[in-house]
Amino acid sequence: MISLTPAAARHIQKSLYKRGSGLGLRLAVKTSGCSGYAYALEFVDQANPEDTCFEAHGVSVIVDPRSLGMLDGTELDFVREGLNEGFKFNNPNARANCGCGESFAV
Repeated sequence: MISLTPAAARHIQKSLYKRGSGLGLRLAVKTSGCSGYAYALEFVDQANPEDTCFEAHGVSVIVDPRSLGMLDGTELDFVREGLNEGFKFNNPNARANCGCGESFAV
């Protein structure tokens, strides 16, 4: 299961509205970064048949089967810290995180 905080859901809803269309947000994992894996986010206009779709606060989060095992239980938050803002991944499967916060290991 993937969950969203209300702040993350609001940010995604605003972004989809500005974009003018979209089914939801795809959350995936790609091989990258200094810890081995990195999160990838993109808007989705159509889900693939093998995707899993999670609904939270009126927003759809779509995850491909390869990424689901590494993301199961993740909470996606949207935070503002000083002048910076962005998504924060609370992933219980991550054994280590890169110092920059962009990558993780499982």
